[in-house]
Amino acid sequence: MQIPEFLAEDPVSAALGPIPQPQGPRALVLGLGNDILTDDAVGLWIARRLQQEFQGFSFIEVRETCEMGLALLDHLVGFEQAFIVDSIQTGKVDPGVLHVLDPGTLARLAGPTPHFLGVGEVLALGQQLGLEMPRSVKVFAVEVADPFSLGTSLSPSVEEAFSAIVGRIRAAVLLECGGSERQE
Repeated sequence: MQIPEFLAEDPVSAALGPIPQPQGPRALVLGLGNDILTDDAVGLWIARRLQQEFQGFSFIEVRETCEMGLALLDHLVGFEQAFIVDSIQTGKVDPGVLHVLDPGTLARLAGPTPHFLGVGEVLALGQQLGLEMPRSVKVFAVEVADPFSLGTSLSPSVEEAFSAIVGRIRAAVLLECGGSERQE
């Protein structure tokens, strides 16, 4: 990873020393959502389940966050691949349907985002800053019924589809990563 020229000349950056090279897992599964807004938390619930499913797969790291916008940079830097799991409400399909998208398609499907900067913008900014961003990003967006009500459980339609969604995401991540066996 090359440090952008403007950072290399900054005395504060110079005092901090070189940026460490990332080590460890090549792929990130990142669940997004708000843990107190019913279906909006589906990405967090899926990440928790996938954390258990991917134990022993040394090339996959699973994280969850309620953060959004620029804060996502901290999670994405250093990974070759990123799989982002979030909720979406298009109103075009039934709740519980899993959309598989790239960041550009997500912007066209969902329209304006309340996350200030969408995934695509965060990735572009990271690249402009010279950060080591994932070369491949896939977004798994679960169509939800109610992303706005306060609550700590999923709506019945999303809950009913939950296990099947987790299975599809697990299979897709393993297929994209080129590995199906645990590596301790």
